[in-house]
Amino acid sequence: MTIDERKTISTGVIQNLILENRGKLSISGVLDVLSFDDQVVIVETELGLLTIKGENLRINKLSIDTSEVIVEGDISYMAYSNKEMEKEKNSFISKIFK
Repeated sequence: MTIDERKTISTGVIQNLILENRGKLSISGVLDVLSFDDQVVIVETELGLLTIKGENLRINKLSIDTSEVIVEGDISYMAYSNKEMEKEKNSFISKIFK
């Protein structure tokens, strides 16, 4: 059994990130684009929130129907964060400022 097969079995989700020359990022399994500007793009995926940082970032392709996004620019950082963790953080912060 390959690593891809194990991940698919454990999560039931297939997601691909393809980074070409740090200039073009193709993402599948996208649920929504939460925010974007020329330095940060935050994408909600089936496996958690994905933060992409860099310079001159732009969304070249966005298709929620096919769950695909293509981000182009000078990409220097990508990281996942847990959806549940973000929800807890947001609720905690909102409680403080109420």
